Amino acid sequence: MPRENLTDLMRAAGIVQEGDPMLLEAARPFVFPAEVEEASRVIRELTAAADRVAAVHDFTKGLGIAAPQIGEGRAAAIVRPPGREPLVLLNPVVLEKSTETDEQFEGCLSFFDVRGLVPRPLALQVAYDTLESVRCVSVFERGLARLVAHEVDHLGGTLYRARMRPGVYPISVMEYRGSGAAWNYDT
Repeated sequence: MPRENLTDLMRAAGIVQEGDPMLLEAARPFVFPAEVEEASRVIRELTAAADRVAAVHDFTKGLGIAAPQIGEGRAAAIVRPPGREPLVLLNPVVLEKSTETDEQFEGCLSFFDVRGLVPRPLALQVAYDTLESVRCVSVFERGLARLVAHEVDHLGGTLYRARMRPGVYPISVMEYRGSGAAWNYDT
């Protein structure tokens, strides 16, 4: 699909596109339980946006979307891993990262016309809040760790291009040969 069509599809689905300063700003955390209604509203909007983008593209590797990508400067993200229940992450903070990493291509709804080879830890320990005002700690591994790390980065105002090794640049989606394939991890 030509570059303009992918960008236009995401823009039409309500996704904030690269160049908007909101994507480079840290999101504001929720205060619980006082802001539970506000958090619920943002999660509903994220879910609706994820539904819209999933209707126009097949996300075999999973789908994540962070509040700044829909114009909300709040610390909320949802991740829809393939074959698993969606995750709601409110006020997520990475507590620990594995020293073992790998590099895989990632895409971003905010500049969906390219894919970038991004090194990420193979495991993350993340603390986050739930809508019930409970602080949870979970360990995410491999592809799920990659999806979660990407969205946590968005909440900190970091785009994946900032994580790429020096001298490595994104390639056009036309050059990328991984669409429709699952993440590739050695067993």
